[in-house]
Amino acid sequence: MKQFIMIAPMVLVGLLLLVSGYFALQGYNSRSATSPGLSEGLLAPCGSKPNAVCSEVGTDSAHFIEPIGLCVLDLSSVAKDVESLGGKVVRSDTNYLAAEFKSSLFGFVDDLELRKDSVAGVIHIRSASRVGYSDMGVNRKRAEQLRALLEGRG
Repeated sequence: MKQFIMIAPMVLVGLLLLVSGYFALQGYNSRSATSPGLSEGLLAPCGSKPNAVCSEVGTDSAHFIEPIGLCVLDLSSVAKDVESLGGKVVRSDTNYLAAEFKSSLFGFVDDLELRKDSVAGVIHIRSASRVGYSDMGVNRKRAEQLRALLEGRG
């Protein structure tokens, strides 16, 4: 029993270090990747994991989010709104904007992408985690916060 009491804390510390190392590696992997960008003129579809939302037609109901009901002349004009939510804009032009959001713990990176749809008069949005399974609703919340900012000023 005495040996178990001495070994148990060491095993626990070892497991804690292993789990922390795994999350640190995942954070590194997410920082070394890039946003998916446009595919045939549309935002990339969401995967099967519950860590992304997208407003493009064809998105399944679990991942779907309504597009932003405002069409601006140039998406680069919304860069400050994205940055006010904590994002770093990495690409911005008339019809497309890509930004990265980094978590404070382990540095996980999420992508936020916007695509101007002049025909429909909306801005399509995609917000997704680069790694991991669940995002605990962070990407949907971020997309809704941006919607509130943009539609509030329109």
